Amino acid sequence: MTAALSGPAFSVHDIPFSAYGSWFDISPVIAEMTHAEDLHLVSHQNGMHGVLRMVPLDPVKGGRAETRVEAIPGLLSWVGESGRVELAYESPDAVRLRGSGLDFGVLAAARTLTPFSGTYFFYDPAANAHVFTSYETGRRYRVTVLSGALADASGDQDLGSSDRGVTVTAEADGRWEVAVEELDTARPPYTSSASFDDIARAARGAFAVFVDAVAPWRSEATPAAELAAYVVWSATVAAKGLVTRPGVLMSKHWMDKVWSWDHCFNALALASGAPELALDQFHLPFDHQDDSGALPDSVTHSEVLYNFVKPPIHGWAFGHLRRSLPTPLGRAELAEVYERLKRWTGFWLTVRRAPGAELPYYQHGNDSGWDNATTFDPGRVIVTADLTAFLVLQLRELDSLARELGRPDEASRWAGIAEEIQAALLDQLWTGERFVARSAGSGETWSSASLLDLMPIALGEHLPTEVTSALADHIKAHMTPYGLATELTTSPHYRADGYWRGPIWAPATVLVEDGLRRAGHLRLADDISARFRALCETHGFAENFDALTGAGLRDRAYTWTASSYLLLARDHHLRLAGTGNDDTVA
Repeated sequence: MTAALSGPAFSVHDIPFSAYGSWFDISPVIAEMTHAEDLHLVSHQNGMHGVLRMVPLDPVKGGRAETRVEAIPGLLSWVGESGRVELAYESPDAVRLRGSGLDFGVLAAARTLTPFSGTYFFYDPAANAHVFTSYETGRRYRVTVLSGALADASGDQDLGSSDRGVTVTAEADGRWEVAVEELDTARPPYTSSASFDDIARAARGAFAVFVDAVAPWRSEATPAAELAAYVVWSATVAAKGLVTRPGVLMSKHWMDKVWSWDHCFNALALASGAPELALDQFHLPFDHQDDSGALPDSVTHSEVLYNFVKPPIHGWAFGHLRRSLPTPLGRAELAEVYERLKRWTGFWLTVRRAPGAELPYYQHGNDSGWDNATTFDPGRVIVTADLTAFLVLQLRELDSLARELGRPDEASRWAGIAEEIQAALLDQLWTGERFVARSAGSGETWSSASLLDLMPIALGEHLPTEVTSALADHIKAHMTPYGLATELTTSPHYRADGYWRGPIWAPATVLVEDGLRRAGHLRLADDISARFRALCETHGFAENFDALTGAGLRDRAYTWTASSYLLLARDHHLRLAGTGNDDTVA
């Protein structure tokens, strides 16, 4: 019994098994850094919640059966000595399971039911199915037995503490099959004319269409491309709740939000092959732009957070995005982006500049996206060179858009502000050797061993040659065999798993690589690209990586990491196609 599908195998301990559009996954990861013994149906509505345990059972002894879990895009399997169970997504809110040689339990993850938490369980005669209702997600989970027999149904209508759930077993033909659905309140009884094999093939086919669109250039030279595409595809959710468009979550582990700079890298990776989805990623946080012009810190199903912002990389991102789209955007689409970027830029020029000051400031490391970078150790409310550089790039993009939209006066204004702020950046924060940070209150300045201090390289060709050369030399000091350490490995503040105090991160890699390349430092840019691609091909798509060992850290299925790999691999392929020469590693 097998659907006979092929594809890149992956561990569900690292990457959740899911499908495009679904708000739940199948995974042992049920909370931050928390792995359960059993795979769970984990919902991301109203937060991350492990709702149902899925347990293969020994039909003779009755206890948990020893199995190994195998996963490829489209098919999840529990494989034991006496049989196997398979699972495939029929739709974003329904999975089908079938088994032979093993019984199977679908059980409530929580034993205790209170008036405010837990899972209530009952048999619904109208649907001829068993239903779990979850206080945490606010949704229902319906189990319909399609073939085989119900061996046990425990905890029906129980209150308080109880084991709740169903166990299915085979009948004469030695097989069983069930459907599990996530629903809001009610729907007609489950029916389907599709066989399990048809469903598994359709699920695999849907992913194949996606990967062919976003990575048509993949080859043996890019061995991680298909799995990177799966990480992005499977973390994409349908528009629901406060997620106003189809959205790529950062992960279907615990980082299950859209942060307002992470989304830019997903948009860039999708631009050439899935342009509508790419534009949805770019616009999603802007759908929640507030009256001041600020973007939210993050968006997810049931909350939008405004306690921090993220850096204004959106002008830089949109410039790259539109150049990668297969067809040009129309005037109305450009005008919408222009107005949104205009308001976002206005936020930084007004409420984030002290009276009489030329340069904007962050209020906390979280605003920069580099939450605990050592640049912020002497102070949190600070003027930094990276912020100014991103703002200058955004102003230049507004200049370009205004000219294209036939607004020359506005274009001249944006160009003038960009020149003024860049001049102030070099005058106030450049020492002749490096950029420094400055307290927005006291005016005190300092430097650090953080790669954040070198991020003005993102200005690329707009910086004087002597500045980019000095920055490139400093960037080389951050290189390890695996890529760019976010803190010098010789720094007393370096931490192997220190978040932004050492580990390698995808967004910093992409921004630095792009800036160096535009500044003409091609050899160093090629080196950074090659090392990061090799890192992902060996160690996967973690949130960040140990700079000295390459080991994946924190959330192990992070979409901006996967997207950054796709972006760098695509661009590398295009350079080869254009020049016939491979990148040179310095």
